[in-house]
Amino acid sequence: MAVRAVLTGDIVNSTRLKKVTEKKLLKILTAALAKYQFEFYRGDSFQVYVKNPVEALQTALLCRTAAISVSKNETINLSDVRISIGIGAVTMQVKTLGTAKGEAYILSGRAFDEMTGKDTRLVIATANSLANAGLQIIADYLNAVLKVMTGKQAEVIFELLQGKTQQEVAKLLKKSKSTVHQHVTAGRWSEIEKLLRQYENIINQLT
Repeated sequence: MAVRAVLTGDIVNSTRLKKVTEKKLLKILTAALAKYQFEFYRGDSFQVYVKNPVEALQTALLCRTAAISVSKNETINLSDVRISIGIGAVTMQVKTLGTAKGEAYILSGRAFDEMTGKDTRLVIATANSLANAGLQIIADYLNAVLKVMTGKQAEVIFELLQGKTQQEVAKLLKKSKSTVHQHVTAGRWSEIEKLLRQYENIINQLT
């Protein structure tokens, strides 16, 4: 049986966003998720099927930094994404997400439901309790990093997550290299990179 990842998420404070901001965010998320099977439902909720579970955390962080970045001109960050990653077996070929079944879907949905009423915005769940202990530390650390991330930092981190260099980001966003570097440092990119590598090591032991 193949081990896959399923992401279940929703946009935090979507009703408080300006219509133009919400539309922009949905456009960014759609582009970021384009290479996967995904669908939006109820307007602000979505589910993503990721064949290679190693890519799941990076994808979740793309969603979260995209949401945080759309508030870059506001005094506070209104937007974020609450997201759960379920990693497990998917026995059947996935044709439509609404009818898909498997361990990854159950784990993702259950973890997402358990986030209700809690301050956490990222959870990673597998059927392996030992792996979960390590993944929980990674998720908690990332939650702490993204909780204080500014919209301008998130805008830069979003691009770095897609493999761009700082120089490419500076050119794309029309910012000086020193400004981008400041956002990279303040956004704790080096720590995010380490956590992504640790996540990959854990997932490779499961697959």
